[in-house]
Amino acid sequence: MSLRFVLLLLASLLAGCATNPVSGRSDFVMMSERQELELGRKYHQQVLAEYPRYADEALQAYVQQVGERVARHSHRSGLQYRFTVIDSPELNAFALPGGYVYIHRGLLAYLNSEAELAAVLGHEVGHVTARHSVRQQSQASAWSIVSQVIAIGTGVGAAGDLTSVLGSAVVRGYGRDMELEADGLGAQYLARAGYDPQAMIEVVRILKNQEDFARAEAARHGEAPPAGSYHGLFDSHPDNDRRLHEVLGPARALVSAQQEVNRDGFLRHLEGLTFGDSEASGVRRGQAFYHGPLNFTLRLPAGWQLLNRPDMLVGLTPDRKGLIALTLEPADARLTPVDFLRQRIGDQRLLAGEALQAQGLQGYTGVVPGATARRVAVLYKGDQAFLFVAALKGRSDLSDADAGFLQVIRSFRPLRDDERKLAKPLRLELVRVGAGQRLADFDHGLAEASVQRLRLLNNLYPDREPRPGDWIKVLY
Repeated sequence: MSLRFVLLLLASLLAGCATNPVSGRSDFVMMSERQELELGRKYHQQVLAEYPRYADEALQAYVQQVGERVARHSHRSGLQYRFTVIDSPELNAFALPGGYVYIHRGLLAYLNSEAELAAVLGHEVGHVTARHSVRQQSQASAWSIVSQVIAIGTGVGAAGDLTSVLGSAVVRGYGRDMELEADGLGAQYLARAGYDPQAMIEVVRILKNQEDFARAEAARHGEAPPAGSYHGLFDSHPDNDRRLHEVLGPARALVSAQQEVNRDGFLRHLEGLTFGDSEASGVRRGQAFYHGPLNFTLRLPAGWQLLNRPDMLVGLTPDRKGLIALTLEPADARLTPVDFLRQRIGDQRLLAGEALQAQGLQGYTGVVPGATARRVAVLYKGDQAFLFVAALKGRSDLSDADAGFLQVIRSFRPLRDDERKLAKPLRLELVRVGAGQRLADFDHGLAEASVQRLRLLNNLYPDREPRPGDWIKVLY
């Protein structure tokens, strides 16, 4: 590859530099603001297809109002920001290019003031104003271009592969510096909007407590500690982190005499909020799963973990080496259950076949042999086909877990009338603490480790108690 060609390549890449709205410095970007807005609109539809809006328009309007108040004081106040509560129990929030910001209802449940909500939204607005996702996308695109040029210029495809690996390592996350920048920007926007920027530290403390609780629960059950779920700095850095306090310094200089927190007003908006699984996605209760709209239940063996995803239900063996997934497809009345399975596996063999019958449901199960053998099964229920696929990681022999797989499949059945209430989700209720009352007085045993869960919900973890007269969130 000639030096002249390399210089031309670098010149074309440098042409993608633009002034950063926050720093005023030149950033390497390969996307105009118009393209950024188009990209945001496109991915917004994909997000809503994966995570539907939470069906509480009053709450949606409130979050939009708080988000707009913060965004008006940002470096890109001219953007049209859209703040959406999505119907997911995860503790997360994220932003797309162009001003699309999302907060999961699962995270909302653990916040305790309007200022804390504004802190989360401000952090995400900081990612938008600093164009973090655009810069990340542009870096990835640039590495891809360089990779192709090197591969063509040298005639060695491996060089292109190596460059792609290096590129993905550079852009695989926002990284600590971008997350710190988003925290600092969010805190400034909070202060300018009249909120207490200390709320940023409070949110960090809430999420750190979640991490500590999850680790304690995993240790109690003899399980590996879970990975954090929040994408940013909030997930992994304690509230006394020196660099975090440093980036919040400029925001504290902007604080006015009035620093709004608004705890009570925020809590009133959470009354009745769904907690944990929703009715539409089905509800996990211990080792059992109940789905009201689809009218079925099943149970996992002791020690197995149940993951409730929008597109499937997944059971994991205690050692995480085996999984069984349940998906839903339209049934074909022209096919028997065994024919349905044979159509799905194509020209592969189906061994150890067995008919299934569960309270009037017709089905079939068998094993598909191979380097990674699979237990497959289908159960017909009305015009729907419930399809199970189970396997052990990298194993051609299912014997270590197949009994458990079959136990899950055979547990599938319609709900009994007395089980329908178990398919209803938990919700948040506000109660005022009376004299002498402790959190244990509000424990109705509706969630595992429920007293500690109440402490997390009310920012009292690990051992504090509410004061008489306080409004607290409980589960019902």
